[in-house]
Amino acid sequence: MTHEAPPSPSTALRPALPSPLQETGDERFTSRGLRLLLKRDDLIHPDLPGNKWRKLTPNLEAAAGRPVLTFGGAYSNHLRAVAAAGRLLGFDTIGVVRGDELAGRPLNPSLAQCAADGMRLHFTDRAAYRAKRDPVVLARILREAAGDSAPDDVYMVPEGGSNALAALGCADLGRELGREPCGAGSGAGGGAHVVGVACGTGGTLAGLAAGLPRGRRAIGFPVLRGGFLGEEIRALQRAAFGGPAGDWSLDERFHFGGYARTPPELDAFAADFEQRHGLAVERLYVAKMLYGLTALAEEGAFPAGASVTAVITGRPAP
Repeated sequence: MTHEAPPSPSTALRPALPSPLQETGDERFTSRGLRLLLKRDDLIHPDLPGNKWRKLTPNLEAAAGRPVLTFGGAYSNHLRAVAAAGRLLGFDTIGVVRGDELAGRPLNPSLAQCAADGMRLHFTDRAAYRAKRDPVVLARILREAAGDSAPDDVYMVPEGGSNALAALGCADLGRELGREPCGAGSGAGGGAHVVGVACGTGGTLAGLAAGLPRGRRAIGFPVLRGGFLGEEIRALQRAAFGGPAGDWSLDERFHFGGYARTPPELDAFAADFEQRHGLAVERLYVAKMLYGLTALAEEGAFPAGASVTAVITGRPAP
């Protein structure tokens, strides 16, 4: 079966690139001689904001009009972005959703939006979902989820959108920051001294670090527990760039109990940040990264005169 390739996302959807870099006065940083800047990737596109745009665009180019199958939980930003891309560009989408117990329940607002955008939802049991990297399990999921489409006619994007193509797409984020003048204290050539980004599956950090100029470093703030992400990022960099790329590290102290956990302390911090700076703060990823950068600043982790850039990878779900 052949598929007519949809128009290129980069031309058809008119992304706002490069995304704005905004300085924001925050005394928790300025009192220590630091500058806090916000890389507003959440403004790239209304339906594919932030790292979703950067990770998905090269994969959609590779899909060339084939149905796109991907994976996510019941509140997955990634599933919503893939479904929206399918609606906007005119290709079929299939979402494999963790939790077969959800199949008989009313769709939550996130999955309802996916369905409204034309995504076919396939609910799979949690044990199979965890084992989806096993070739036998994956083949069964693909057969069940693909329906009328032959499994080998479907383009598969992994959970969270993180693969080698995604890392290559996210390298543009580092290159954009390298071209942005940060003014006094930013070092020769401009750009950010330190860049913070929230991490789910690691693709954004893998590419960001690779794209940053020499002398800049990236800090990832995992939103899941487990300590597994470092090896995932190293594997992504091997696949995308042939080996280690850029200066990066992880600070795993700020997951607040794991994915989708937003205790009162985190919510209070995010609400305060919103009031200070007029930015709607997404809680599952962005709030944890901002909290982590603020804690590091207060701990004296950054030298006076440094610029600290926070990548705003998304905005609150409707």
